[in-house]
Amino acid sequence: MRHSGQFVPSAKFRTSLPRSFYDRDPRLVSRDLLGKVLVRREGRTLLAARIVEVEAYLGENDPAAHSAAGRTARNAVLFGPPGYAYVYFIYGNHYCLNVSCLPDGIAGGVLFRAVEPLLGIDEMAEARHMPASNSVNLCRLTSGPGRLAEAFGITRARDNGKDLTSPLSDLFIADDGFAARGVMVTPRIGITKAADQLLRYVIAGNKFVSGARVRQGKAVSAD
Repeated sequence: MRHSGQFVPSAKFRTSLPRSFYDRDPRLVSRDLLGKVLVRREGRTLLAARIVEVEAYLGENDPAAHSAAGRTARNAVLFGPPGYAYVYFIYGNHYCLNVSCLPDGIAGGVLFRAVEPLLGIDEMAEARHMPASNSVNLCRLTSGPGRLAEAFGITRARDNGKDLTSPLSDLFIADDGFAARGVMVTPRIGITKAADQLLRYVIAGNKFVSGARVRQGKAVSAD
């Protein structure tokens, strides 16, 4: 937690997940994304945070998904290929990061809701116009989709359609070998349609999880 943005991580930390990882049901991708690391390259500086909360969106048959009404210019990334960033602006004040799933032509995606800061904490705090000098501030730094997007400098203009699997990308998801334990699945947050479906995946007990803590849901096998 004390590492600066100039810390040089292991080779694993610098390698993006392959496209085949995302070419699956968003529910499977969601479960397996927990514990992985969101990475942003800012010149020689790395911003990195462990993924602790995501939500699956199942495509045209999911009334809560942006793809429910069919393909448009705005949501085209969700229709494939898999492994690309879909960024949208919400409530007139913040961005949300998603990744496309399933084969090209089939809509599906995962929303990143919360991450646990690992590297570049000072830079994240500066981007969010807040101090990161105590644990309370640290918990608020990237807890919530808008907060994490702001901390990582994620915008639609900069990142929508970006290939998260490319070794040349400045935004990607890495696997440093961490195994997420105590995974729970709960209803999604902040939606009115299909609100009862268990499609929010969290590392239970993690203090960086956003919104209401895990009050209802079920455990998910680590296998």
